[in-house]
Amino acid sequence: MTATLCEYKPGLENIPAAKSSISHVDGQQGILEYRGINVQELAFKGSFLETAYLLIWDKLPTKEELEGFESDITYHRRIKYRIRDMMKCFPESGHPMDALQTSAAALGLFYSRRALDDPKYIRKAVVRLLAKIPTMVAAFHQMRRGNDPIQPNDELDYAANFLYMLTERKPHPLAARIFDVCLTLHAEHTINASTFSAMVTASTLTDPYAVVASAVGTLAGPLHGGANEEVLSMLEEIGSIDNVRSYAEHCITNKKKIMGFGHRVYKVKDPRATILQSLAVQLFDETGHDRYYELAIELEKVIEEKLGHKGIYPNVDFYSGLVYSKLGIPSDLFTPIFAIARVAGWLAHWKEQLAVNRIFRPTQVYTGVHNASYIPIEER
Repeated sequence: MTATLCEYKPGLENIPAAKSSISHVDGQQGILEYRGINVQELAFKGSFLETAYLLIWDKLPTKEELEGFESDITYHRRIKYRIRDMMKCFPESGHPMDALQTSAAALGLFYSRRALDDPKYIRKAVVRLLAKIPTMVAAFHQMRRGNDPIQPNDELDYAANFLYMLTERKPHPLAARIFDVCLTLHAEHTINASTFSAMVTASTLTDPYAVVASAVGTLAGPLHGGANEEVLSMLEEIGSIDNVRSYAEHCITNKKKIMGFGHRVYKVKDPRATILQSLAVQLFDETGHDRYYELAIELEKVIEEKLGHKGIYPNVDFYSGLVYSKLGIPSDLFTPIFAIARVAGWLAHWKEQLAVNRIFRPTQVYTGVHNASYIPIEER
């Protein structure tokens, strides 16, 4: 029986690649659920590590399970000195995402045993990756400035500890709580580009460190995680409230992408953007407004007026950059922070892939010539 070729769609748009119970998006209603729970509930009632546990093990942890999970992650926050020494050799001008991808892959050299059918191995891999990825991001940030890495503070929770490792100052409780919510909002979002990359890599039955390194490399692109860096650059370019409308109209006329707006799935405002905007209001009310915030509010109004009828609204990147900037985080760390959060989702899909694994092997539509002749080099 001859197999029939399905319709070719660039980027595999809307072509199902897997079945999953991890997350659900309704782009028409603006709904995002993790394991059936609305992300808004998890953001405001839970914590990032509680959410990570839910995503990976398909249930909310009991108090004892969560305390044990948090304790294990706190214990494994530190990284091997050889990894630190390797990172010291990275060029200071290198992008933190490139440093993170290399460092994540290097973890596999130190924890090379692959026992993908062993629940204990899977738990240890999950704990190590969730624990060490933030430490590596903060360590590279310090080392590129000529400083020794700041050791993790075991007295601080997951979010607060990362902010501490960037500055060696304990963050304000509001800042730490807002950052934890940001991590929850970025933890998972169905089969996007980086998650698909993770699943393809996982399907070969390689180790989870290679899976995460693969996903980090995919997330680094400006069409995926890198967009949040571009939002602040765009606001810097706009400069003042008076320039907002002319900038937006110029982009629309010239079909230039307006960073932080539009989404492949959402045709209404991204629910994560709505939550992040509320966090930004809290943060700016507490610490003072700045011109970025005022520009963002005005730009959203203009874009909704001009493009709302086309389903183009702010996505998660639009307000995340504003929040991170107000927290004092350098813009080139925005995407690594996205990775810190999304490790939870990648690992959830890794674990789900292992349960029903079949190596990914899509087909193609060949567009080249046939029966071409080899031309001797002297005749070319």
